[in-house]
Amino acid sequence: MMFKHNFKKVLSATAFAVALVVAPAANVSAATNDASSTQQSATATSQDQQASQDQAASQSSAANQSSATAVSASSSTSTSSATSTSTVKKTTKKAKKTTKKSKKKTSKKKAVKKVAKKTTKKKATKKAKKTSKKATKKTTKAATVAVTASADQSHATDQQDDAAKKAAEVAAKKAAAAKKKAAAKKKAAAKKKAAKKKAAAKKKAAKKKAAAKKKAAKKSAEKAAKYWIAMRESSGYYTARNGSCYGRYQLLISYLGGDLSKKNQERTADRYVYGRYGSWVNAKRFWLAHNWY
Repeated sequence: MMFKHNFKKVLSATAFAVALVVAPAANVSAATNDASSTQQSATATSQDQQASQDQAASQSSAANQSSATAVSASSSTSTSSATSTSTVKKTTKKAKKTTKKSKKKTSKKKAVKKVAKKTTKKKATKKAKKTSKKATKKTTKAATVAVTASADQSHATDQQDDAAKKAAEVAAKKAAAAKKKAAAKKKAAAKKKAAKKKAAAKKKAAKKKAAAKKKAAKKSAEKAAKYWIAMRESSGYYTARNGSCYGRYQLLISYLGGDLSKKNQERTADRYVYGRYGSWVNAKRFWLAHNWY
């Protein structure tokens, strides 16, 4: 704003000087009025709108002063026209140079500001992009880490479930194998017990059979020995008599107790032999040794 104000002042002074040199005295006052009005308008734009009345008063005083200046200028114009012309030219050149320099500076400043603004904007955009990229990378990385962690956790859970399932299957298999083994052991024990019982029964039966066979053999031997003695003593007759001995086995008549029946003879002979020798076989053995029993 200050530069614009000074520039307007320079333009007003230049226009006023040119009007003094070129225009006649009558036109000088008009140029002076124009210059003063231009200066007043420039002054009015730089001041506050609230002091409009003071500005009008200052404009009227400036107009009176410019009129006086114009009169004095018109009187002096005729005496120093050449000097004023050269001065005005120099002033115009300086003003033009100053204006050009100001414009160049302004354009340079604007260009520098524009470039700086663009650079700042580019830097800000780049920074924002970098920040956005970093944030996106961080978010993506965090999401990836979260997904990976979730996947790992899910995989670990699956592995734990698989391990638990396998452990349960192994335990079930072991339990089934143990149960099967126990059943097989029980069956084997029962089979062994049954075999042992069968063997014991078989052994007992064999023993019984052997005992029965032995008994039968003994009975047969006893029968044979009894028959052998009877044949040697009486030739098998129940009525044979030899002195005081009577019957099939030639027993003393007193042993028979007055009963000479076959039945009593058999019973009394058995009682005598088993009481004296223990068996008919022993009695036969004794008879073979002594010719009597």
